[in-house]
Amino acid sequence: MNKNEIARIEEHVRKKVNAVNLGYGAMPAGRVKFSGDGVIKISGLRDAKYGELLDVGGETSAIVLGLNEDEVDAIVLAEEDKASAGMIVKATGRIVEVPVGKKLLGRVVNPLGVPIDGMGEIKGAKRRPIEAPAPVIADRGMVDTPLQTGILAIDSMVPIGRGQRELIIGDRQTGKTSVAVDTIINQKGKDVICVYVAIGQKASNVSSIMHTLTEYEAMDYTVIVCSTAKDSAPLQYIAPYSGCAIAEEFMYSGKDVLIVYDDLSKHAVAYRAMSLLLKRPPGREAYPGDIFYLHSRLLERAAKLSPALGGGSITALPIVETLAGDISSYVPTNIISITDGQIYLESELFNSGIRPAVNVGLSVSRVGSAAQVSGMKKVSGKLRLDLSQYRELAAFAQFGSELDAVTAARLEQGKRTIETLKQDVHVTLPVEHQIILLYVAMKELTKNVQTKNIVRFNAEFLRYICAVYPEIVSRIGESGKFDMETGLAVEDAVAEFIKLYFKE
Repeated sequence: MNKNEIARIEEHVRKKVNAVNLGYGAMPAGRVKFSGDGVIKISGLRDAKYGELLDVGGETSAIVLGLNEDEVDAIVLAEEDKASAGMIVKATGRIVEVPVGKKLLGRVVNPLGVPIDGMGEIKGAKRRPIEAPAPVIADRGMVDTPLQTGILAIDSMVPIGRGQRELIIGDRQTGKTSVAVDTIINQKGKDVICVYVAIGQKASNVSSIMHTLTEYEAMDYTVIVCSTAKDSAPLQYIAPYSGCAIAEEFMYSGKDVLIVYDDLSKHAVAYRAMSLLLKRPPGREAYPGDIFYLHSRLLERAAKLSPALGGGSITALPIVETLAGDISSYVPTNIISITDGQIYLESELFNSGIRPAVNVGLSVSRVGSAAQVSGMKKVSGKLRLDLSQYRELAAFAQFGSELDAVTAARLEQGKRTIETLKQDVHVTLPVEHQIILLYVAMKELTKNVQTKNIVRFNAEFLRYICAVYPEIVSRIGESGKFDMETGLAVEDAVAEFIKLYFKE
C-alpha cells in the first residue's frame, strides 16, 4: 500500500470521526425552586425570555411569565402535578406552537393543538407560534365587505364587515353564544373559515355546540378550540391565542376567517388567577396592570389584509358576560375600547320575548353602512331612528289613557317592526330575504295584518315570493341592489299575497 492510499484512508477515517455527534453541548438550564398551583419558580435560568417555552424535566412544559433578578416565574401547561421542586428546566428558544392548516377543519382540539374529539391525531400539519405581531397599518386594507350573520336585527342596524372586531356583550342567558353560532351556520357556502374558541365553558355546552354545527353541516369549515372549566388557568389563558394562530394561517393564505372568543371575561379571570399566584400587584377588581394588553394584543391581530398580501381577513366576535347589565365594569369597558363596536343583548328584551334581544340604543358598529350591500343600506336607513322613536313613544304612552290616531298608528307600526325583527335561534336569513322583509316593514305594507300574525305572515310571504316570483329574489341576491322597479314588484307581490292570506 503506497503513501497516497494510506493518506486517502486516513482522510476518510478522519471525516467519519468528525461526523459523529455525541449529543454533547451547552444549553441554558436551571432548577425548579418552588412548584405549586401550576406556578413554578426557577433559579439559574438567566437567559430565559418572556413567553419562552420551557422543558421541565422532560415531563411537562411551561411558559415564562416573569423575569426577576435571581429567578424566573413560569406557568405549567397541561399536567401541572408533574412539575416538582428540584427538576432540571431547559430553555427551548421557542414559544408555544399549535398545528394549523386545512387538516384541522372539522376537528376539536385543546389549546395545545391536541385532538380531543376521538378522531385520531392530526398528522403532517404545519405548526405556527401562538403569539404573533398584529399586521401593521400599511399591511391592512379597507373593511368594506359585509360578513352576513343571517340575523336581520344585526345585519340591518349593526352590520359587521370582514376584518372587523365586533363585541357581543350582555348578561348570562341572553343569547350571546346563539348569535355567534348562528353567524357560523350562516357562513355555509360563503367560503369563510370559522374558528370557535371555548374558554372556561362547560364541556357539555361545547359538545352541544359541536352537535349543532354538525347538524347544520357547519363543522366542514369550522375548527373548535376547547378549554373547558376543568382545564387549568394556563390552558384557558393560551386558548384564544391558539385559536388566533389557527385563523392567521388561513388569513395569510388569502382566506376570510371568522373567529369567536367565548368568552373573554372568563379569559380575564384565568389570567387574574395566574397573576395573583405569581405575586403580581393587583389593581382594579384585583386584575393585574397589563389586563388591557392581554386582550389588545389578541384582538389587534384581527384585520383585513391589503390586496398585495392576498386580501385575507380575520373577523373577531369576542363575547363578554356582564353582571346585572353593568357594561361600565373593568373588563367590558376595556374590550369596548378595543373593538369596532358592540352588540348589546339585554335581559329585559330577552325575557319579554324579543329575540335576538338586541338593544338598538347601546349597540353600535363603527364600520357602519360601509359593510352593507347597497340594497340593505337603502331599506334600513331609517330603521334605527324609527325604533328609537317607537321606544320613546311607548315609554310615554304607558302613562296616558287616550292616544290620538297618529300616535296610535305609530305605536302599532313600531310593534310590527319589532315583530319583523324577531327570529328563531339557528334560523338564518339570506340578505335578499332580509331586504324584502325590511322593505315590507318600512313601507308599512302590512298595516292590515294583526301584529300577532306578523311573524307567520313574513315566513309565509317569503315562501310565496320565492315560489311565484323567484326572479325578484335572485335579482336582489345577485346584485345586492334594490331599485324602484324591484320595490314596485315587491309591493305588487305583497298585495297579491294579502288577498290570498285573508282569503284563507
